[in-house]
Amino acid sequence: MKELKLKYGCNPNQTPARIFLRDGGDLPLEILNGTPGYINFMDALNALQLVIELKRATGLPAAASFKHVSPAGAAVGKSMSDTLKRACFVDDIKGLDDCPLALAYARARGADRLCSFGDFIALSDVCDVVTARIIAREVSDGVIAPGYSEEALKLLKKKRGGKYIVITIDPDYQPTMIERRDIFGITLEQRRNDVVIDENSLNNIVTTNNTLTEEGRLGLLVALITLKYTQSNSICFARGGQAIGVGAGQQSRVHCTRLAGDKADLWHLRQHEKTLALSFVTSITRPERDNAVDAFLSPYAQEVFSNGGWKGIFTQEPDYLKEDEKKAYLSSISGVALGSDAFFPFDDSIIRAHESGVTFVAQPGGSVRDQEVIDRCNQYGMLMAMTGQRLFHH
Repeated sequence: MKELKLKYGCNPNQTPARIFLRDGGDLPLEILNGTPGYINFMDALNALQLVIELKRATGLPAAASFKHVSPAGAAVGKSMSDTLKRACFVDDIKGLDDCPLALAYARARGADRLCSFGDFIALSDVCDVVTARIIAREVSDGVIAPGYSEEALKLLKKKRGGKYIVITIDPDYQPTMIERRDIFGITLEQRRNDVVIDENSLNNIVTTNNTLTEEGRLGLLVALITLKYTQSNSICFARGGQAIGVGAGQQSRVHCTRLAGDKADLWHLRQHEKTLALSFVTSITRPERDNAVDAFLSPYAQEVFSNGGWKGIFTQEPDYLKEDEKKAYLSSISGVALGSDAFFPFDDSIIRAHESGVTFVAQPGGSVRDQEVIDRCNQYGMLMAMTGQRLFHH
């Protein structure tokens, strides 16, 4: 197929719309089900690059959950504790422990369940039936992968009344080196960002603490590769082979850090015993449950669920998490990795990162205040690597 006509562009008034190769060649992808739109393809093609690079850097199957051209979550296929399975609502999925790709998507979706609502999914490997079972019950727009098992495809085609988008792409496809984009009738051209992020990116450790554990190394690789496909400015917190908080598209780096740190805190708090003890009424939908968990973890939980407001959600009034309990719980967290897509102009982001248990940091370096940032990391006993690789993405 040379081109695919789309219903419209980013908005209904933006017609005509299509996808095609500038050189006139055949598209390297096939639509197996559904009708993808312009934004669907922007999410799918960015997310696909992310999971390809994650697998190349780690050797593990990878998955990403994308919304509006930034990842809500990204992960590799590492085992999950029983607590994390419960927090991600996948503890009932049979065969999960034996399916690395399903573990990757369970982690990616579980990074930020609120933001993953209506996501577009990318998978590094052929989609198997266990992964398809997780996808089938979540609110999602579509999935792109190098292939699908017969059983998985059959299951996905039933989703959304038969309209779920399923795309397959040639795993051997290589894009052209030059990218072009038109803005206001003017064409911009650049070399595609083919910078390789791997273990060599972390060699330049500039802090007193220079002990980079395997878990820290994996966290930094996940964070940096996730940032490469996140709208800038951006910060990513990672742990256990997955992103746990992404701050995207902010004009101030410290605001990116605050946003990502707050999301990382919520990821940890969703594993608190009081959160896991929440008992939901059987009629509640999965998105309603996710919203309820988010409200439960807000500072206003008691106010939100006051006067019996909890009765349509929980089987009994929850045991609320007090703010001092949250602080105590989060103060015990350590070993979190943080990546930044550009240098830190001040040490304020490091101060905020410390509050969320960050131990490992990776950033390009190049600020006039690099030493000030290094000194702050040393104060907290953090390890920081300067990669020399800026990762702006727009």
